[in-house]
Amino acid sequence: MADKPSVPSTAGANAVDAFVRELGNLPANRTPGGRGRLLFAMDATASREPTWDHACAIQGEMFVAADALGGLDVRLAFYRGFEEFKVSKWTSDGRELARLMGGVRCAAGRTQIARLLRYAGDQRRESRLDAVVFVGDCCEEDVDAVGHEAGQLGLLGLPVFVFQEGDDRTASRLFPQIAKLTRGAYCRFDRSSPDQLRRLLGAVAAYAAGGRSALLKYGKDQGGVAALLTNQMK
Repeated sequence: MADKPSVPSTAGANAVDAFVRELGNLPANRTPGGRGRLLFAMDATASREPTWDHACAIQGEMFVAADALGGLDVRLAFYRGFEEFKVSKWTSDGRELARLMGGVRCAAGRTQIARLLRYAGDQRRESRLDAVVFVGDCCEEDVDAVGHEAGQLGLLGLPVFVFQEGDDRTASRLFPQIAKLTRGAYCRFDRSSPDQLRRLLGAVAAYAAGGRSALLKYGKDQGGVAALLTNQMK
């Protein structure tokens, strides 16, 4: 893997700001008025159980952020246990997604990030998929294989937005590379700050549903940290 780009090394407001700045540099892959499609992908191995519950409680912000832009369809994907990889049906209802997530129990196993990215590429080729969110804390597989799959998504024009929990050394090098190769964005988050992940998910949903201009509007409406993006993009 190439040397990682300069990315935030600590969780908190600075990391959120940097992530939102990266989003502001993305191409406008969609125009407002249509429904966006987002793959919400999560590591469901044992180490991720506390944050799974955390994300389940706040994921509705994605639908709120996208509603005024034509709406958002989300498909949940996760891996866990021994080679278990599952994908839900599409849903446009935050309560339904919460129900689907609430039915998942984390199980010990190795990561399957390359498999996840490969699935996303197949979906991009076969149907409309505008963005991928990936939430994880580590990588236990060949990083070059993961990088190859990320590069394929870059060629397909499918950005991956990577949210890292914790400070695993391998993940800290690999996850920013996934974002870079797919022209997505990367940020660490802190499970002790629910509002942090809520804002990040909302920003990605706005981008998936309406592109760069929608992200600007989201920043104006949210104020606070999100509003900094608006000032930077004027």
